[in-house]
This record gives sequence, C-alpha cells and structure tokens, in this order.
Amino acid sequence: MSSDSTVRFLTGITTTGTPHLGNFVGAIRPAVAASKTPGIESYYFLADYHALIKCDEPARIQRSTLEIAATWLAAGLDPDTVYFYRQSDIPEIPELTWLLTCVTGKGVLNRAHAYKASVDKNAAAGNDPDADVTAGLFMYPVLMAADILMFRSHKIPVGRDQIQHIEMARDMAASFNHLYGEHLVPPEAVIDESVATLPGLDGRKMSKSYDNTIPLFVPREQMRKLIMGIVTDSRAPGEAKDTEGSALFQLYQAFATPAETASLRQAYADGIAWGDAKQQVFERIDREIAPMRDKYQAMVDNPAEVERILLAGADKARALARPFMAELRHAVGLRNLGSRAAGAADKAARVALPVFKQYREADGKFYFKLVDAGGTLLLQSPAFDSPREPGQLIARLKSLDEAAIAQITPWWQSEATPQSVLRQFADAA
Repeated sequence: MSSDSTVRFLTGITTTGTPHLGNFVGAIRPAVAASKTPGIESYYFLADYHALIKCDEPARIQRSTLEIAATWLAAGLDPDTVYFYRQSDIPEIPELTWLLTCVTGKGVLNRAHAYKASVDKNAAAGNDPDADVTAGLFMYPVLMAADILMFRSHKIPVGRDQIQHIEMARDMAASFNHLYGEHLVPPEAVIDESVATLPGLDGRKMSKSYDNTIPLFVPREQMRKLIMGIVTDSRAPGEAKDTEGSALFQLYQAFATPAETASLRQAYADGIAWGDAKQQVFERIDREIAPMRDKYQAMVDNPAEVERILLAGADKARALARPFMAELRHAVGLRNLGSRAAGAADKAARVALPVFKQYREADGKFYFKLVDAGGTLLLQSPAFDSPREPGQLIARLKSLDEAAIAQITPWWQSEATPQSVLRQFADAA
C-alpha cells in the first residue's frame, strides 16, 4: 500500500496500433525512465476498453495489446517494481465509471473535444449532429477519469491535447467528494516540454492517422529503407542545409547526445549529402533500438508469457482496487443490509460534518477551504503551487483526534490570517 508521501504517476496507451518511434520518444522512453525514480509509484496500463471506442476489429485489438505490452517490456519496464496491467482485467474500473457517470453533468461531456469535433464534422456535412457518435465516444472522458481516480493518481503525463480530460477528471472527483466525502484524489496534468514530438516520413507529426510512421521494431533493413525515404529538400551535396524545420535533423536530435547533435548540425552547415545524413540518422537510431529488438521479438513469439505478466500485474493492481471500490460502494449507499442503515439520521450526521473543498482558481494556484453544514467558512488556505500540498494538509487535518480539533477550532474562529493558522497547525502537529 502506498504511503501518503508517495507520488503516483499513471500512463495508458490505447491498443489500436503498432508502436512507432514517436510513441517511444514521446511516451515509452520517458515513462520507463520515470519508473526508476525513487519516491515515484508508477502505473502503466493497456487501454483496451478505450480501443473499443475507435476500433471494431477484435484481432487488431488483440495483436496491438501483445505488441504494446512487448514494447514496454523490451524498453526496460520492470513489472516487479511498477503496476503494469491491462485495463479490462480490472473490473473495478468500469464500476467506478458508472459511479462517476451518476455525478457528471451531461453539459460537461458536451464540451469534450473529441465529441465536439464529431458534432462539428457532422454539421459541416449537413448530417444529424450525433450521426455515428456512439455513447462510448461521448462517455470516453468518464472512463478515462475512472482509470485515473481508481488508483488515486497524482500526476498524469499527457500531451497538451489531453489536458482537458485531466481537468474533467478533477471536476468529477470534486463532484463525487462533495456528495459523499473526500474519497477521490484530484489529479494533475504533467506536460514535459522537453519530450520531443517526432516528425514522420512526410514532415508532419508522426501519427498512425497520417500513415507516416516508422514502426519501432521493424527489421533493421526495413527501418533503414523507411528513413532513407524521409522527405528532404533539393539541395545538392556541398550546399549548406538548414537544421530548422528539418524532419531528419529533429529525428536524429531525439536520439543523439548533445555532442552528436552539434556534430550533425556542423555537417549540415558543411553541406553533407542527404543520403549520408540519412545513413547517419539510421545508424544512431538503430544503435538504441537494436538491443531491444531481440527481446521484443522473443516476447511477441511467447504471448503466453506476456499474458502471465499482465495477469500478475492485474492481481497486484486489484489488491488496491478491490478495497477502494468497497469504500466507494459504501460511501454511495451500496451497502450490506445487515450493517447500520443509511437512513435519515445517517444522512443528517454526514451533512452536519464540516467538509473540505479543494479547488483551483483562475490564477493557476491550488486552494482548499473548510465549510460547515450551513456553508460557513471555517478555514481558508493560502495558495499552493500543486494539488499535492493542500491534499497532504487535508489528510493531516482529517487525522486529528477530538482533543487536537478542539485545540485548533479557536484558530478557525479567530481573525488570524490563513498563513498564521496553518503555521500554528503545523507547530501543533
């Protein structure tokens, strides 16, 4: 079980395609590096429920699941030190999805980027706004929130196009906590500006939707052929070439050391031939990928071993998910009928308690406040730079016994500033 000081990172990849160099540089390599960082608890999952939203080819989903799992393992992910599992092996996730559905306004989901894009596309074509829009596509943000909130994740590495989903997960957590008590941890999006977005064969962002990818573990000669086909300009050998906007140079930079990058930059200035530059790029990429290629192929050739690893990871993850789901079921009233009934007295007792509310203001800072049953403000926090700090302070406040609460209550009722209140609390704790 995690300690309160542990920071939990969570990353998922949808199982609809074969991993390519862009996936490796943008997600897999930095995630594997993060998994080896002390004080970080890492969760990596194969998002096969999400795959059903956009893919109706069962064989493709199964093959993609195998290839992506094998890729993570070949890249150095240690399943013994992280939580590595398949989404569909955790039945508590769809159950939490339903609980979140019941506290999420339809208007919130109407604003989701993917849904709005589909509606706009239909409107432009003169079709019904919801033509070919499945409930799965519409509910995608709720399933994603359940993935995150199930394991009380603190930080979610995402691209800028995914920030909205993390904000929606925070909103869902806040709605649930407001109704049923502080159970869910509001997550925080992590944008790593240093992680490269690789260009593809045609210079656009490397993406399956553009059909311009370089598969990560294709045979060596096939990778060389693909790199040799990258689009370049018509400058001849001996003519200086620009690194700015060069897809080939960007690709090299994502794998090379600073010294190696400087060397190729100079070669560009000296007029290196495009064929020679492409060969250099190929050799540098292959140097990093080649040691993983054999392990990847061994995993793909032994799907039973990959299945064993994923099921072991699911058992490990469910050891956390099962008791947490039991806590949430009890919170919403899905209870053993032999236990104390959740009648009017129980509800009155619950709503009579002060409630912590954690939130983010327009200034980008994080705050919390404590209000009583009538909405009277008892305690207002100062600003924090991350949601983790107020979350930890709330947890400490909740852990106090009645004597400590009695000691702190006068501070809440005084004219003291929030900062002095918190200092006094810290001294007392």
